[in-house]
Amino acid sequence: MVRLPLTPAEVERGQRLGALLRQARTDRSMFEVAVAADISPETLRKIETGRVATPAFSTIAAIATVLGLSLDDVWSSINKPTPASGREHVSDQRPDRLAS
Repeated sequence: MVRLPLTPAEVERGQRLGALLRQARTDRSMFEVAVAADISPETLRKIETGRVATPAFSTIAAIATVLGLSLDDVWSSINKPTPASGREHVSDQRPDRLAS
């Protein structure tokens, strides 16, 4: 399977996701949250730093559950339009990016 390059919008959403998770984690350690979500601390670190901009839905759901975030809140937070990109719609997203 060939992985297509990320679009600028996908990279931006990944950065917003990472910032949201870091903020929600507050004073909890990355290790504590990762173990509770049943993912590796390295995976969480990559998501929080934007290196993994399109993590799997199940990964996002597990982290959100541990952090007490609703998936609706996560979705709306990472899909906020920015002045540079204008308004984004779900239909504008590439279909191969289910978790972005």
